[in-house]
Amino acid sequence: MLRHLRHLILPVVFVTRLGAGPALSAPLPTQPILTLDAARAIVAAAEAKAKAENWPCVISVVDSEGLAIILERMDNAAILAGLELAPGKARTAALFRKPSGALEDAINRSRPAALSARGFVLMRGGMPIIVNGQIVGAIGVSGDRPDHDELIAKAGIAALSQ
Repeated sequence: MLRHLRHLILPVVFVTRLGAGPALSAPLPTQPILTLDAARAIVAAAEAKAKAENWPCVISVVDSEGLAIILERMDNAAILAGLELAPGKARTAALFRKPSGALEDAINRSRPAALSARGFVLMRGGMPIIVNGQIVGAIGVSGDRPDHDELIAKAGIAALSQ
């Protein structure tokens, strides 16, 4: 019986010993992460801008991999589809590492092939969130007009520098 249990324990001990060895010869890079508290601050600032301008909307914040951190639908949000669009805009900005509006511009100008990027929202309102030169996430806003969406998103991002 003990022999059988040893067989189950050895792989764990072996892995533990590997991890306790000498330090790596090449340091691994570090990257800041977007915390829930930071995402809440971004949403609060974006919501404040939307309320001040009377532009009710949907606001979404995702991490650098495009995964949801927080989603808020303001009362009387103008576009019901915003619940799908805002997170999609944020995800698009996070994964393409640029504002979602840049893809809209590409489609409308010289790059209609961008339409083949299925599963992404190629509309204005998604903005990457950059900290110390690194993308840590993105915000997506869906309201009544594309220029309003971008202004609200920028107001949210500005909360990180205050």
